[in-house]
Amino acid sequence: MGIFNKFKTMAANRRELDELGIDPFSIQVDRIISPTEGMINGRHTILAGTNNYLGLTFDPKCIQAARLALDNEGTGTTGSRMANGSYSGHRDLELELASFYQKRDGIVFSTGYLANLGMLSTLAGPDDIVLLDADCHASIYDGCRLGGAKAIRFRHNNPEDLAKRMRRLGERTENTLIVVEGLYSMLGDKALLKEIIDVKKEFGGYLMVDEAHSLGVLGEKGCGLCEELDVLDDVDFIVGTFSKSLGGAGGFCVSNHPELDLIRYSSRPYIFTASPSPATIATTRQALRALSEGTHLRKRLHENAENLHKGLSELDYTLGASPSPVIAVVFEGKLQALQFWDNLLKLGIYVNMMFPPATPNGSYLIRCSISAAHTPDQIAKICEAFAKLKPNT
Repeated sequence: MGIFNKFKTMAANRRELDELGIDPFSIQVDRIISPTEGMINGRHTILAGTNNYLGLTFDPKCIQAARLALDNEGTGTTGSRMANGSYSGHRDLELELASFYQKRDGIVFSTGYLANLGMLSTLAGPDDIVLLDADCHASIYDGCRLGGAKAIRFRHNNPEDLAKRMRRLGERTENTLIVVEGLYSMLGDKALLKEIIDVKKEFGGYLMVDEAHSLGVLGEKGCGLCEELDVLDDVDFIVGTFSKSLGGAGGFCVSNHPELDLIRYSSRPYIFTASPSPATIATTRQALRALSEGTHLRKRLHENAENLHKGLSELDYTLGASPSPVIAVVFEGKLQALQFWDNLLKLGIYVNMMFPPATPNGSYLIRCSISAAHTPDQIAKICEAFAKLKPNT
């Protein structure tokens, strides 16, 4: 097979799925009806696996902002900001994000993945060290690889293990970047951020927090875990995405370090990627305004998350963490999890099926992501489907 030899294990896994007639990774949504409903395989389906936390994908003001941008600026930039120049909206959004987080400046990337890839590969080079939580997203690991920094994992949410590894580094902590997430995407648990900041203060280094899943979800304004814990000033870099609570596509980093601007001239994922389309920027700016003003959306989101978590807990399912918009049901076996996912879909409930190595501890997860747009009736129907499929014990 030559260069394809490396895919033998993957091919075997695909054959196994084909034999089962279950493939959770190539589901096609035939039609989107609303932020929480769609047609899949000809069946009206509740969407409970989209990360559309505030339900803003159908917000009328966001859609109108996109239409105006299309009319006035066209469909795309057709190049990178370095080559084609920045549209005014790109810079406006960066400044609005910086103001939102009370930081000096911001930089916008074309996706959330590229935000981590671009920042980490540029900040941390071969002479630097990245200490990252073991459960960090793949984009964080990939950023470390691209930059050539030495990546050292510490045990998930374990400040004592982080401190032990920092202690071993001695003076090298000056060239160390600590990376954690505000809300972890697989199990929905929060970082022990205050304790991690205490370690940073004791040993030095820099701290980056990925707020991809906590932006719009946590904090009085929706800034994320850093705001909720009142530690914004203790964090050097905050990265995030537009593809969750903001209902679009793109990513960003904000910081008080004036050197952030130098990333524009050094980061390959920024320099060599086409910039976000005008419509994407316009919808994101409007969504950020809605997020800032819309405490009612966060209230409804947390009510929905608590209700679903309570319903599944009462059914004695093993859940990954305390209530959050990410609610993961833990299964021990792959076949059981696959069949459960497939049966949920047949009952009109779409959720995410998560496999190792993406999942912690080799677990298999049925992952629900809840939205402010879900109705109490939809939450009840999700619980009813889980109750119907409850394995006999």
